[in-house]
Amino acid sequence: MATELKSSLVSSLEAAAAKAGLTIVAITQGKSFDGRPTTIFELGLTAKEAAGRSLRLQLSDAFNFDKPHLLPEMEAHLAAEAKRLRNPRPDCYVTLGGLPLAFGEFEWPFHRSTSGADTHIVHGEIHLADGGGHNLHAKISASVTLTFAEIVPAMEQPYAETFIYNAVRKTVDMGQLEFLKSGNRQPVPVTTRYYSRWQKKFLFTETDDQARLRYLLSKVYWLSGVLGGGKPVWIADPRDAQYLNTTEADLLRMAGDEAGEGLLRLNGEFAAATPVLMAHAAKYQAALEAALDFTKPKFNEEMRAGHANM
Repeated sequence: MATELKSSLVSSLEAAAAKAGLTIVAITQGKSFDGRPTTIFELGLTAKEAAGRSLRLQLSDAFNFDKPHLLPEMEAHLAAEAKRLRNPRPDCYVTLGGLPLAFGEFEWPFHRSTSGADTHIVHGEIHLADGGGHNLHAKISASVTLTFAEIVPAMEQPYAETFIYNAVRKTVDMGQLEFLKSGNRQPVPVTTRYYSRWQKKFLFTETDDQARLRYLLSKVYWLSGVLGGGKPVWIADPRDAQYLNTTEADLLRMAGDEAGEGLLRLNGEFAAATPVLMAHAAKYQAALEAALDFTKPKFNEEMRAGHANM
């Protein structure tokens, strides 16, 4: 029976991936954090422009997404992944504060908390991706309450990855994750405060045009100019639109305006950094250092000097 389920999962994913313009590069057997069997798919594009780049999709062996209430969202996830794979670094995202982050080592699907709490957990890591060799990173443990889990169609990667990544970015923005060379897992609580039942959508950060423009230029500077060797990055990413509480069309509109100023080279939904933008390197480095400093614990200087009144 397990073999039949796995065969069904593979054939269903092959069909959904092909519809999105993706191909399955490799299939391996895995297991979730709590030992349940999973299937790990490595997805890639057939286009030469994405040669060598792939994304990982890990699903429970018994999962069946080929249902009317699950299939459309899986297809939307894969369609977005196909465009994301054209980025020079598909694993990288930028925070509002200006930190370029690489997401990896996520152990899907969610597992129930082993501490007795009524939560679902997924583990992963984020690395500071500024091109340096410092290995500053944060191991994270993102927890979803049972109430929040009722909102999610399935506790599997395609249905949760976007809001988990955005919750991680929001937690970094609040200075609640510290980047270290080693360390224990740090919590990322994902609660219903990030979801509007009235609007039926996720809400992470209220931004205006000015904040979105800063974000957009920072993203292109880091992901195209620094990490991508000047290659274009996807501007109309729905994951960014959710994070910024805006629309893909709005991000494209602003990119078009900046292209007119000579800061970006825009080609459809993709934009590359120009020498004009890269000339602002000092500004983006300063923003990175300020954002990184904000994540470090602050101590009362009198206590540090031993002047505590105890």
